[in-house]
Formats: sequence, structure tokens, C-alpha cells
Amino acid sequence: MKTRSTHSNFDPQPVLLQGEVAQLEPLSLEHAPGLFEVGRDEAVWTHLPRAPFADPEDVSEWIAQALHLAESGGVVPFAIRHRPSDRVAGSTRFMEIRRPHGGLEIGWTWLGREFQRSAVNTECKRLLLTHAFEVLGAERVEFKTDLRNERSQRAIERLGAQREGVHRKHLRVRDGFMRDSVYYSVIADEWPEVRRGLDRALDRG
Repeated sequence: MKTRSTHSNFDPQPVLLQGEVAQLEPLSLEHAPGLFEVGRDEAVWTHLPRAPFADPEDVSEWIAQALHLAESGGVVPFAIRHRPSDRVAGSTRFMEIRRPHGGLEIGWTWLGREFQRSAVNTECKRLLLTHAFEVLGAERVEFKTDLRNERSQRAIERLGAQREGVHRKHLRVRDGFMRDSVYYSVIADEWPEVRRGLDRALDRG
């Protein structure tokens, strides 16, 4: 494990992260056809702020918005590729990046239905957390999810993240609903044990 960086070096940037079944690639417009294929399913977006992709142009606009935010340094967006099939499986981001404080959130994560409840999500989190703590020198990585989304909460808890509390009436999502958000975090001191847990989960397949 690399020595943690000083906060002055904490500067998340686009990077290729490769695992056994999942590969995280800097998001680009080239990913639009693959993202449309897995992202037009209504079930994928149940607890997210937008509707399924309506057409390829809708995907391109969504990617362009993410890349615009990336230009300001606020997010680092990724496409998720399923390596065995070479298919685009979904997307995720580093977001809420707090460079002076060594903190960020892993969020805006979604996967096509056939890739959910698989090793893809676990390995994506392993890759992102490893990069955050061991390369960037993060002090804190956080996650949040809709209070109604119990499956997502259980998945975050299986990562080893600690539940911190609920932000009530936090975000307006689809149909104008004001959702409550559950916050979780992993801090640098906890990362070695979390890493071991993720490795055990990946070893089990």
C-alpha cells in the first residue's frame, strides 16, 4: 500500500482502473451507445433523479453535462465496462470532491439490470476506494442513497461503510418527490479492514 499523500496532492483526475471483471474508463461520448443499451430500462432509475434514457441523443446530453461538471473539477465520471463481455455496464463518479480536506463521494452509480447483484459493483467499489485511499491519499470517502432503497443500503453496508445518519428532505428526485438520503462513510483508518472484506467478497465470486 502506498503512503498516503498530503492534502495538497489530493486531486482526483480521470484515470483508467482495471480489475478482473470490471474496468472503469474516463467517461466519453464514445460510451453513449453502450450506456443507452443498458440505461433505457425503467427499473435502473427507480431511485435516481432522472428517467431512463429516451434515445441516443438523450445519453449524449447526459454525458455532455457530466463532462461539463468535470471541467470545473467537481466530478470525475467513469463508464463501467464488464470485461468478460466487453460491454458497457453502467456508470459511476467521484463527486463532491473536497480537495483541501481529502474527501469525496462515490456516487451517481448505476448498472444495467443484468450486471446488478454481481461482482461488477463490488469490484468497482474496490477499484475506486483503492485509488482514493492508496493513490490520492483520501481521509474520507462517503456514499449516500435513498432511504427507500433498502437494497442499496444493504449493499453499501456489505462494503464495510459506516452508517452516519439521514439527511431529511435532502434531494428532489423524479416526480418532484423530496427524498431522504442515508449517508455512509469509510475513513482512512478503516480502509485496511474494509479492503480485506472486499477482497474476501471478491474471492467468493
